[in-house]
Amino acid sequence: MKKSKQLRALAQMPVLLVIAAVVIGGVASTLYSAEPADGLSSPGADSTASQTNSVETVTNSPDAREVVVKTDISGAELYSMHCNRCHPERYPTERTAAQWKTIMLHMQVRANIPVSQARQILKYLQDNSGR
Repeated sequence: MKKSKQLRALAQMPVLLVIAAVVIGGVASTLYSAEPADGLSSPGADSTASQTNSVETVTNSPDAREVVVKTDISGAELYSMHCNRCHPERYPTERTAAQWKTIMLHMQVRANIPVSQARQILKYLQDNSGR
């Protein structure tokens, strides 16, 4: 009985070694491909370029379109983003405006939602509560 346990443990060893090698290789490749955290740039790199993970595409074609970055997120979008993290979102018409206020006070703390975003979500829910 003791030998069968030893054989089973010995048979599992190559699998564990392969898993360890994959994890270590993944971490190593991630570290190797990451940008320097200290702000130093490699020789020959443009020092004026920002240190981000974004890719800048330079094109001279007339079909090149400007990318529009949306900075103002609506209450409905914030509601969808924050509330779907933990549970399916509810229809605003399921509760009254007063009920939504109570729920939002609780969920703001529970989900760690910033005050300004919680206000936008509450306004969306109360405006669309239908009661």
